[in-house]
Amino acid sequence: MGAPPGVGETVLALDRVSKRYGEAAAVESVSLSIRRGEVFTLLGPSGCGKTTTLRLVAGLERPDAGEITLRDRLVASAPRRLFVPPNRRNLGMVFQSYAVWPHMTVFENVAYPLALRGLAKAAVRDRVARVLDLVGLGGMEARPGTLLSGGQMQRLALCRALVYEPDLLLLDEPFSNLDAKLREQMRVEVKLLQRRLGITVLFVTHDQVEALSLSDRIAVMQRGRVEQVGAPRALYERPTSAFVRDFLGQTVVLAGRVIESASARVGESVTVAMNGPLSGCTLAGRSAAAAPLAPGAAATITIRPEDIRVAPDDPGSGDAPHLLGTIDALSFVGDRYEARVALGGEHCIVLRLTRTREWREGERVRLGFPPEMVSVWPA
Repeated sequence: MGAPPGVGETVLALDRVSKRYGEAAAVESVSLSIRRGEVFTLLGPSGCGKTTTLRLVAGLERPDAGEITLRDRLVASAPRRLFVPPNRRNLGMVFQSYAVWPHMTVFENVAYPLALRGLAKAAVRDRVARVLDLVGLGGMEARPGTLLSGGQMQRLALCRALVYEPDLLLLDEPFSNLDAKLREQMRVEVKLLQRRLGITVLFVTHDQVEALSLSDRIAVMQRGRVEQVGAPRALYERPTSAFVRDFLGQTVVLAGRVIESASARVGESVTVAMNGPLSGCTLAGRSAAAAPLAPGAAATITIRPEDIRVAPDDPGSGDAPHLLGTIDALSFVGDRYEARVALGGEHCIVLRLTRTREWREGERVRLGFPPEMVSVWPA
């Protein structure tokens, strides 16, 4: 087994790595380190530079600046004009398309990388059998690659990448071609396999759920740069930029003006008076940015929808910080209700409501905003 994340040596390090295509910067001065035995994810929207970063690590692209080190071995350096080709980096890679060779059987697909390395036939048979059993493909050695389901092709691609025991496994949007239910199943299987083998993984995805559920740490990227690196829960609960806040999950955003602020320090209490149809209401939260939030300054109140406490508008509900709204659209989706709630005027937010009671369209509701769950940002 590999060491727990945070323990042991660095497997991969990027030091101010950049890649340009003409005038466009695909990757801009990216510095990262990945520790032995962890799943490290590059997350971001299309065009943010995450796949280019993965290709630089794989040796499929040459950096224009910076250096890449794999297990203390320099594999790419722009200033030293050094470049180690992909076949000499001992990396496993699973592509979005799986790249299963249709003219080969399951056994031949997995054995091919070992044959290229000159392993004896007996050793090849042993390794292939062991890795196929690990992913539940034992007994399918003779089946042609074209007769596999999408999930089986995914497992076969993983086998082929793992069979020669790479230093680092690269996964490039590996679940994107699977249906929703199979994607969820494969996420669990890959996580269990990674924990069992202790392998180190660099994972690329635009899917927040995949990143949050699979990763030990995540680097959120935008426009070729790394916005923030951290553990999934830390990124979700304590984003350091509006981009990370809004990209990870859903966020309710309301506008107002600061009426009281303890200080400009992150985490300090701030009270905000709401604007527009919500004027007359005040909410309290914690400063999310180091920029000053002086009284009178425009501010943005944010909270995750699941942190809003929804209750019927009962006069006996107390005076805790709240807003009043009206359910103007309601859908039952099995384990919950999804409701669009109008907050005065035309401002609406979408919330998930428990099915432990009956809700109805047109019902007035009281929305509680716990101050410890509210973040206040400069507008």
